[in-house]
Amino acid sequence: MGQLRKIESQLTALGYQLVGVSPDQPEKLAAAIQKQNLTYSLVSDSEANGIKGFGIAFRVDDQTFEQYKKFKIDLEEYSGAKHHLLPVPAVFLIGKNGTILFQYVNPDYKVRLHPDVLLAAAKAYAGK
Repeated sequence: MGQLRKIESQLTALGYQLVGVSPDQPEKLAAAIQKQNLTYSLVSDSEANGIKGFGIAFRVDDQTFEQYKKFKIDLEEYSGAKHHLLPVPAVFLIGKNGTILFQYVNPDYKVRLHPDVLLAAAKAYAGK
């Protein structure tokens, strides 16, 4: 979501609302929102129902899970669950009627949607 902050005001001007979905529990999100001074909504999906519903969930294997813990990233502590699920990078533009107008999903977590591409799509679908 960091890169999307660059175009947040333009998306808002087009009538869009930015909403981030995090696998962290609500208590953990409150600290992140304050620390990063976020101006968009950030909602918890600690049970992973949303990411499973959108088909963007992947399970972190046991070896990676243990490696994360060495970097002080404890998925179970943050989510409050033992499912070890995370979302792949994904962006959805959703119309006023709830229809997905545009989607970007990449199984490579290192590859993110360029903000210019999202802004172009947002302009093309504005008002729908």
